[in-house]
Amino acid sequence: MYTILDIETTGGKYNEEGITEIAIHRFDGHKVVDKFISLVNPEKEIQPFVVKLTGINNKMLRTAPKFHEVAKRIVEITKDTVLIAHNAQFDYRILRTEFRRLGYNYERKTLCTVELSQKLLPEAESYSLGKLVRSLGIPVSDRHRANGDALATLKLFKLLLSKDMDKSIIKTVVKAETLGELSPSQIDMIEQLPSEVGVYYMHNKDGEIIFLGKSNNIKKRVNQHFTKSGDRARKLQKDTKKVTFEKTGNELVALLKENEELKRNKTKFNQKQKSRLFSHGLYQTVSEQGYITFFAAALNAKGSTGLVTTFASNHGAKNLLYKITADFKLCDKLNGFSEAKNNCSKYESGTCNGACINKEDIEIYNKRAREAIQTYSLNNKNITIVDKGREIGEYTAILIQNGQFKGMGYYDLNHQINNIHILESIITPIKGDNNTTHIIESYLRKRRVLKILEMKP
Repeated sequence: MYTILDIETTGGKYNEEGITEIAIHRFDGHKVVDKFISLVNPEKEIQPFVVKLTGINNKMLRTAPKFHEVAKRIVEITKDTVLIAHNAQFDYRILRTEFRRLGYNYERKTLCTVELSQKLLPEAESYSLGKLVRSLGIPVSDRHRANGDALATLKLFKLLLSKDMDKSIIKTVVKAETLGELSPSQIDMIEQLPSEVGVYYMHNKDGEIIFLGKSNNIKKRVNQHFTKSGDRARKLQKDTKKVTFEKTGNELVALLKENEELKRNKTKFNQKQKSRLFSHGLYQTVSEQGYITFFAAALNAKGSTGLVTTFASNHGAKNLLYKITADFKLCDKLNGFSEAKNNCSKYESGTCNGACINKEDIEIYNKRAREAIQTYSLNNKNITIVDKGREIGEYTAILIQNGQFKGMGYYDLNHQINNIHILESIITPIKGDNNTTHIIESYLRKRRVLKILEMKP
């Protein structure tokens, strides 16, 4: 016996969402024998993007039953069934969270139609519910409403059942009773964790750290560890007796802290730390005429001197090369994007000033090239990177001297970073290396920070 489930929520922080609508169809493998469909008053505001997506608004839910008023019906209709949902982990987590708020431990086996579709429909271009059912010619109405999505999932599940000729897929995909379900002790551990950015530590019975990692949402990430399948994941779940954490306030500090602490702690379940986090670089050189030019290459490749900044892939290096060529009005031909014998095409359109035919003043061109280097490289810089701290009114300071990471700390008064001696006393000293430089430069290319202060050498 199965129950096809779909839930709509308020949106919001992980494990703080509320249910706004629920649809459950009890299915015996041939026909629907019972169903329950209801709006639910979540007793909290719905996120605006969810209102736009689902059409469900706060006014519609004022007179709807609250979850505790429908909880008994949900328990009864799903009793002795396997829960079927598209991305079952989400719906099951939401349902269990609501029941935990009532002091009830709700447990069911689950089956995910995303996983089942990936195995039975390997040629599908997308496994999102809407695109998948459309590609299969399955009619769907009231998309992003609980009953509309539940009916689409039911039709999809029927099709998948018919494709599973030897029934082996269903036997392997149906979750074992302990898989994807948290033990009471794991639930307690997760409840103590914040939905914030930081570094978390998983300890064994002796208190030793057996795994550490960083996350933008510690609670969500640890929950994933406890519900993940695979031999290694199950061993980690079994050995973990306590989880501790440190909030960092922002992701850059978390990345640097994770990198440093993986060097200092030998953990059983972390993959061996790479000696080098990057494989490619953006390089500078000077043409015969004296123009600064740039090229992307693998590290230690022939002629690869004059490193500007590093990347984990050649694709990333080439993307930045393309970006600085456009943003700083550099020449396509000098930077290897054009093989024209004379001028590049951008010269004709007016976006290249003629360096390709030695027409632009070398010093004027090189000034822009040096600005590009200054923008994306820490080389020789003396700066303090300032970003959000762990609480309101607190900030993080990441100190760079002569292009090298020196340490990081927290402050709440401006004079603490304006005075280099005070700043050096409040930061935790950490010896920078090529990996920390890569982490910082990569982060600054992709993310915004509150401010970057120039410091006197």
